[in-house]
Amino acid sequence: MSTFIADPDFDHASAQGTLVLIVNLGTPDAPTTGAVRRYLAEFLSDPRVIELPAAARWLLLHGVVLRFRPARSAHAYAQVWGPDGSPLLAVTLRQAAALERQLSSQGLSVPVRAAMRYGNPSIAAVLREFRGQGLRRLLVLPMYPQYSGSTTGSVMDALGDELRKWRWVPELRFINSYYDDHRYIEALAASVRAAWATNGGPAQRLLMSFHGLPQRYLMAGDPYYCHCQMTARLLTEALQLDAKDAQVSFQSRVGREQWLTPYTDGTLRALGADGVESLDVVCPGFSADCLETLEEIDIQGREQFLSAGGKRFNYIPALNDDEPHIRALADIVLQRSPDWIDERADPSTLQRSAALAQQARNVLVSKV
Repeated sequence: MSTFIADPDFDHASAQGTLVLIVNLGTPDAPTTGAVRRYLAEFLSDPRVIELPAAARWLLLHGVVLRFRPARSAHAYAQVWGPDGSPLLAVTLRQAAALERQLSSQGLSVPVRAAMRYGNPSIAAVLREFRGQGLRRLLVLPMYPQYSGSTTGSVMDALGDELRKWRWVPELRFINSYYDDHRYIEALAASVRAAWATNGGPAQRLLMSFHGLPQRYLMAGDPYYCHCQMTARLLTEALQLDAKDAQVSFQSRVGREQWLTPYTDGTLRALGADGVESLDVVCPGFSADCLETLEEIDIQGREQFLSAGGKRFNYIPALNDDEPHIRALADIVLQRSPDWIDERADPSTLQRSAALAQQARNVLVSKV
């Protein structure tokens, strides 16, 4: 019996299938203790997420985390769960549909699907759906602008776990970051400007809160911290803010070890206590609103700032499926796959993709 999965009745001459797969972190299936426990067990069992020896990781997970955290997290999820279920999943599905439409409007007809690194729909399930349809070219876009081994690297692990079982492995292209892409930065800036227009202008301070990471990951060579700092600097410049009016912090730390600093919760309290009356908060590392932005920032963070003396707290939503974000993602896809575009596509799409690819090469040369 063959070890590898194949399609013996498949018409090889017609094998031209291309798929764009966008991947986000994941979510429990329901805001219940049981569903959250299953999700956390999968998520925190990943050695990319908790870098400890296997035995120590198992003891931490099953001896501590899964005993107490699921109930607390289920309560938090219940506060943000919407009519469409998990906000992260609902937004990511909308992003995939919008990206497919955007690519189609530019003459590139290619399916775009969403998957979750943990939970459902899984990367393996989406790939298997397309395997029997002649999947031969796969472009994967993890929805993490800033690279980290614990997020983007883990997506590559999951791809490898599935594709190593296939007899005919598709050509793979993997976008591992876009933290300094000017289209992403401009989409962020546009979202902040839109919030300013709604709220009557900028607040006294702009806080850019990124997801945290253990400090030892940085010291081991993970580039995430540097990517976050570059995104923050470019966004500050795009908004024409003075450096003193914008700052960076890191949220969502777990456990007692040192994580990237300054911590968002402490920063919010300090700003309120130091006389900053109005505050705008944006989370540039989150491509879709989720538990960490809606509950941790817009609910808990708001209370931390206001209770410390602040007067006005404005959470600026993630880019979600906003049109500038989707256009930016479409350009990133076109830039990375100019030779995959069908010759029958609109000539303007072929020209645009070639121009974007050349632009990327020019940027690369300028950095060398």
